[in-house]
Amino acid sequence: MRKTRIFSGNILSLSICDLTIKGRKVKREMIEHRGAAAMLAFEGSKVILVKQYRFPYGNVLEIPAGTMEKGEGPKKCAFRELKEETGYNAKKMTHLITYYPSIGYNTEAIHCYVASSIKKVSNLKLDKDEIISVKKIDFKKLLKMILAGKIVDSKTICAVLVYAIKKKLL
Repeated sequence: MRKTRIFSGNILSLSICDLTIKGRKVKREMIEHRGAAAMLAFEGSKVILVKQYRFPYGNVLEIPAGTMEKGEGPKKCAFRELKEETGYNAKKMTHLITYYPSIGYNTEAIHCYVASSIKKVSNLKLDKDEIISVKKIDFKKLLKMILAGKIVDSKTICAVLVYAIKKKLL
């Protein structure tokens, strides 16, 4: 494979790849991303969510998440992002699922965790371009919102539905 990087940014890079698949020469565009961690955090029966502005879509309701820093593993990222975006610490992060949201052209993997024994410890520590507020929604209501199409964020949908299936709630 021959790869030509045509853009390098803070979060992602874009490359054009020339490769051979089953004897055929093909060209592919590839977004390279370090990956992210997302957390399904409970306070009793309520899930900690963030309302966040996501360009170009607008405001979305989603579980806390963020991109891994260089050299950072997904679990460490999960602990860090939960605290930064919500002000909560978790005693434990249990891996739930890893999935690839755009597998045809993007290397990003999202590692979803369930945060256990959370406690509010600080105010939000947001990046200068983040516009976030914390919301708490009952888990059953969140499931209904997903099924009604009111939650459109893939990491939230994946984490909540996988959790519900594992706990036999669906």
